[in-house]
Amino acid sequence: TGNVHLYIGRFAPVKVTYPLVRVADAMLVMERSGDGRLWGYALSKRSGVRSGVLYPQLDRMLTEGWLEDSWEDRTETNGKRPPRRYYRLTQHGRAELGAVLQSARSRQQFVSGKDGSAAQGPAKSELRPSLA
Repeated sequence: TGNVHLYIGRFAPVKVTYPLVRVADAMLVMERSGDGRLWGYALSKRSGVRSGVLYPQLDRMLTEGWLEDSWEDRTETNGKRPPRRYYRLTQHGRAELGAVLQSARSRQQFVSGKDGSAAQGPAKSELRPSLA
């Protein structure tokens, strides 16, 4: 009851979940504040979503065309760490993640305010885990 699905194309529903909302919020904030390159560890830290949940979400977003990916050039790492897999939001992905956040704003299970609103958009302090 109360489940919301976004449909990509005709056949691929994407269930709006608390981790997806957290990742969507983190991606859009990080994209605006940086060069557009996102990577898993930074997304996990920013969103608070564990890697075991995050990476399957990223794979789904790639499959749906919400993201494009590339690998960091080895020369950027100076041999001190493995290259990062970078993700970039597509225009389609930006619109879909915006729709995810819009949906979350209207759903009681994603807000903690007494009036049930998250008018400024979901931030970590405004969201609470889904009870569904």
